[in-house]
Amino acid sequence: MTDVALTGLFMAALGILLAWLLAQANKRLYVYEDPRIDQVEEMLPHANCGSCGMAGCRNFAEEVVAGHVEPARCSVNDPDKNAGIARLLGVALGQVEKRVARLACAGGAHVAHMRAHYDGISTCRAAATVGGGGKACAWGCLGVGDCAAVCDFDAITMSAFDLPVVDAALCTACGDCVEVCPKDLFSLQALSNKLWVACKSHADGDTAEAQCAVACTACGRCVTDAAPGLIRLENNLAVVDYTRNTLAKTDAIERCPTGAIVWLEGNQVLKGKSAKKVFRITALPVAARS
Repeated sequence: MTDVALTGLFMAALGILLAWLLAQANKRLYVYEDPRIDQVEEMLPHANCGSCGMAGCRNFAEEVVAGHVEPARCSVNDPDKNAGIARLLGVALGQVEKRVARLACAGGAHVAHMRAHYDGISTCRAAATVGGGGKACAWGCLGVGDCAAVCDFDAITMSAFDLPVVDAALCTACGDCVEVCPKDLFSLQALSNKLWVACKSHADGDTAEAQCAVACTACGRCVTDAAPGLIRLENNLAVVDYTRNTLAKTDAIERCPTGAIVWLEGNQVLKGKSAKKVFRITALPVAARS
């Protein structure tokens, strides 16, 4: 037998051996995957937004099929499709209250003073690195719009006064705005949390109001008017205890002098009778240098 023939036989035998080894490895290392995972994933929105708490839609599908979470936990999906997933798997749909992103600031350009004009890279994060962004209130929204830019669901728009406005119907509570805001003004809240403090200033009352006409002055009237324990004052700011949310009523907002504490109904912002009226429709001028 020639060397060429021997070489050919050796290569053929080696190929057969390797094929056999791969077949054995495939049998031993094979991990069964429930075919329903693909079906469930196809019924999801493929947004990979993370509002369900999972890394993405594929991960959510795996957890639903495994019975670890309920279909309704995907707040982005069409309710009918979530119901379809429940029927497919023969499980309960579940109930998850919708959450939305809320901004703890109402200090638009017409009510909040500026101590300096920022001129640089057009992002809130960049502005925040330059003396805090130029706003008199160190805790206030800078209004450049990073949150609107990062929202994949068009749930955030910028008002005429450079303040983010969240559309509760479009918000999926993905949390991107929470992460991008350099002032930590956004948080994800249950829709039932209707009593809201639209301010985050920790300045004393006189200073806070001098910086922003709608700031919380820590006057304590909301604490007095609310159910016991529902609202407390902490670092010159009213704080709502949402573990007592069933006690929340509109009474708490009625005597707020600046309208910093509000009642939210969908996209409506309701202020109390004592809240000062805001008539200005143009931006406040930048404070003159002394």
